Amino acid sequence: MKTVPSRLDAAFVEKQRQQLLRLRMTLVAASQAAESEEAEIRAQRTSDSLEPEEDAQGLDALEREDNLVGRDLKRLERVNRALKKIEEGTYGLSDESGKPIPRERLEAVPEALYTLSEERALEGKHP
Repeated sequence: MKTVPSRLDAAFVEKQRQQLLRLRMTLVAASQAAESEEAEIRAQRTSDSLEPEEDAQGLDALEREDNLVGRDLKRLERVNRALKKIEEGTYGLSDESGKPIPRERLEAVPEALYTLSEERALEGKHP
């Protein structure tokens, strides 16, 4: 993989770093809240005598919560990787090819690790 030097200015990278740090705090807080809510639902299910419909609703809520937590954890991994790339001086360069990620994409998705076409190709491999 050949990497090209990033063409992003220091002020932009710092702005992105601050945004990524805020995003990380938000994702961590959401994850902790979801875990707490999940624990509450599980405790309620074990302590109460639930009707089948209530039990099904509780299981559905747990499944949805697990899906959201999983999605947030994957995003948190990308945020942490983007912050690491800032430290390494490779922020804005694709992890796949080393090609520059357009500034507009980084503004929209600060944790972007790939160009849009690479991201789409990777999503096609991992549905």
